[in-house]
Amino acid sequence: MARLLWAAPTSALGAMLILAGAYRVQLRVVGGALEAHGPALAWMLTHLVPLSGGATAMTFGHIVLARDARSLEDTRAHERVHVRQCERWGPLFVPAYLIASLFAALRGRHHYFDNPFERDAYVASRPSFTAARQPHSSYRRH
Repeated sequence: MARLLWAAPTSALGAMLILAGAYRVQLRVVGGALEAHGPALAWMLTHLVPLSGGATAMTFGHIVLARDARSLEDTRAHERVHVRQCERWGPLFVPAYLIASLFAALRGRHHYFDNPFERDAYVASRPSFTAARQPHSSYRRH
């Protein structure tokens, strides 16, 4: 219960995004996380995430947003690592994530693949992931 409360401010961001993308949204609770997908969420993940091609899925606390049901399946292990990270970092997760991306970029590294939060998620969800930045083909640099 404490981990849910600690991550609640970050989950609230995800809930606001679900409301913003509520058009034909589909919701499902899987493994303690609320998963959401729908056409408006797909548009947001494709066009509003500052990555080439957008994001396939994104986690906010105990809420996982994705383009579609297949994206949720394909990224579930990776996104659950982010759920656990949110449980550890609580309301500090989003600022810490953004700072980690900034530091990676300032060091001449990739802001996404060299972010330690992403590296941990890739390693934990795909044991064969290497430092060569070879994400699973279903990821669109999420």
